[in-house]
Amino acid sequence: MGFTVLVVDDSSVMRKIISKNLRQAGVKIDHLLEAGDGQEGLEQLEKWQCDIILSDINMPNMDGLEFVKEIRKKRQLDQCRIIMITTESGTDIMEEVMNAGANGYVVKPFSPDQILDKINRAIR
Repeated sequence: MGFTVLVVDDSSVMRKIISKNLRQAGVKIDHLLEAGDGQEGLEQLEKWQCDIILSDINMPNMDGLEFVKEIRKKRQLDQCRIIMITTESGTDIMEEVMNAGANGYVVKPFSPDQILDKINRAIR
């Protein structure tokens, strides 16, 4: 049995890179969904029950921090694991995102092994 994964990033190229890294890492995926920002991500979550979300922080319309906050307001999404993917190396924003309910984060550039490690830690 695989996971339903939602990849949220305003760059279609980055969404493809993340998806490729997931496959290279050997993550078993039943459904791979994509969204261009947090608002589109929320729309996907109304249609699908996701196991894992990989989301950028800096996006138009609804950024990753607001996206995490909105997800954590919804009781039916309690089991969803959120991993942030970012260029932010500052600890303030990452601390804020983790406090809002993210389960982990990966700093760009990343490897398939780093993503797999974060997913494994989040689902334990």
